[in-house]
Amino acid sequence: MSTTVIAPAKRPEIKTALPGPNGKKIIEADAKFVNPAYPRPSFKLVAERGNGVWVEDVDGNVFLDCNAGVAVCSTGHCHPEVVKAIQEQTAQLIHMCGTDYYYRHMPQLAEKLDAIVPVKSPTRTHFANSGTEAVETALKLAMHATGREKFIGFFNSFHGRTLGSLSLTSSKAAQRKGFKRQALDVVHVPYPNEFRNPFSAADCGDGGASQGALHWIEERLFKTTTPPEEVAAIVVEAVQGEGGYVPAPKDFLKGLRRICDEHGILLIVDEVQSGMGRTGKMFACEHYDVHPDIVCIAKGIGSGLPIGACVARADLMDWKPGAHASTFGGNPVCIAAALKTIELLEGGLIKNAAEVGAYLKAGLEKLQQKHDCIKDVRGFGLMLGVEFSTAELRDRIESACFERGLIILGAGTHTIRWSPPLILTKENVDVALEIFDDAIAACI
Repeated sequence: MSTTVIAPAKRPEIKTALPGPNGKKIIEADAKFVNPAYPRPSFKLVAERGNGVWVEDVDGNVFLDCNAGVAVCSTGHCHPEVVKAIQEQTAQLIHMCGTDYYYRHMPQLAEKLDAIVPVKSPTRTHFANSGTEAVETALKLAMHATGREKFIGFFNSFHGRTLGSLSLTSSKAAQRKGFKRQALDVVHVPYPNEFRNPFSAADCGDGGASQGALHWIEERLFKTTTPPEEVAAIVVEAVQGEGGYVPAPKDFLKGLRRICDEHGILLIVDEVQSGMGRTGKMFACEHYDVHPDIVCIAKGIGSGLPIGACVARADLMDWKPGAHASTFGGNPVCIAAALKTIELLEGGLIKNAAEVGAYLKAGLEKLQQKHDCIKDVRGFGLMLGVEFSTAELRDRIESACFERGLIILGAGTHTIRWSPPLILTKENVDVALEIFDDAIAACI
């Protein structure tokens, strides 16, 4: 395969039918040999190389990427400083199993996380390989620390597909079908979606969807099926990801913090998709001034390398050797990428996410005024959701954007997520909005 770098581009360039002839061959081989359970969209991207906000497929078509590998490539594709950090570390030490031996990288990153996470210091960190592994750690830790076994989660949440985290995940029936009973004792509450408020006026009172959700927990769950003294943790996304890029209402997370404090329940915030600068702050929790007991991190922390982290209050993570470990978690190459990623985020990319995200949101709101089919524009920074009138229309627009060289991806049932690399410029936004506008017009 060629290793040439994509030349700097200002616009997408589509040269072939999509997918092209080379892409079709790879898709055919994939269908024959690869797990068919992957939830791929209707359009078919066969990526070959990436550079910044640009992705080139195996047939030479160049796309503007406003999805970033599902919010993972936070510093853009193949950021030269991240690549250099990976190369240097690979030449020195690739693996030594940090659960059996020591190396400087694990405490170095753990100390950095202690300084930046919304969990109050001192903290301790378990290193994992993915978001779902970070969540599994949080669940085990909550049970171990509290001696309790019940959890409260939220409808339309996504926390992973391994059996423990799957007990929390509730964004699509397909994720659970065929796996019988839940592995953990989890009860779900409607998420306080202000655009699609699931609660009655009586539940909401003067506090809107936020009060409705809190009332549901305290006046229904606690008084019927779920005694608070048996609940280990409440697990929540500050911004629901797969559920449709839905930010929590202003007072909701503080209300959960209050409930947890009153009943000795731990607050676990899943920042796998919303963390690492994506919302214009290092973590989405910072928009709410809420301090969880445990935070789960993955996706954007490694700029594309597989790394997750569960960061908890140090007094909670006091379990004994052997209680929880991972052969590959805390891999030195992945940590090198993470440390460089954090350096770049703090060096300007978080600020860029806030500024360019506001510019993108304003542009999307103008399109909402132009197109009646856009029902809601929401989110923070470069974690924005655009909700359409129907799921079918959303899917057609998603494909129409791809045909025009713009990579975006659905979330929830009616929403298109915008989760571009945090290096996105206003000039990139102008191009993306032009394509998005044209795709919508072609589909309605």
